[in-house]
Amino acid sequence: MEFKFLDFDVIKGEEIDLYLVKTVPGNKEKNWVPAYHFDISLSGSPEPIGKIDIRIGYNENLYYGGHIGYSVNEEYRGNHYAAKAVLLLRKVAHDHELEKLVITCNPDNIASRKTCEYIGANLIAIVDVPEFNDMYQRGEKEKCIYEWVLC
Repeated sequence: MEFKFLDFDVIKGEEIDLYLVKTVPGNKEKNWVPAYHFDISLSGSPEPIGKIDIRIGYNENLYYGGHIGYSVNEEYRGNHYAAKAVLLLRKVAHDHELEKLVITCNPDNIASRKTCEYIGANLIAIVDVPEFNDMYQRGEKEKCIYEWVLC
């Protein structure tokens, strides 16, 4: 069955909004799943304060790379904007019938670990990244694996 992107041009929240920047189709050769990429903006402002993406599907790559990646510009950190953006992506995951998501981060990334805890994700393991994985080649040797069960 062919993947179909759904209409998520803007996802509005109370403090922040997500604006769709692009969609990326899956790549079977590289074992990549389809993804949505959003800018994070304060509500009522078109100016991005960060980025977030969500990958749709399940495969081994996502165990190490996660379903969701995010970053918030330094001057906007400390306001839980990454966590609030992750929570807004619940609708995307739900509409694609995903029941749980994996979110990963480096063990020394305390802010990202707090984001995972803030949304209610559970740390299931801290694992070594396999040598064949792209992240290992970039110098990332360990990952915290969080599981976020969507209700």
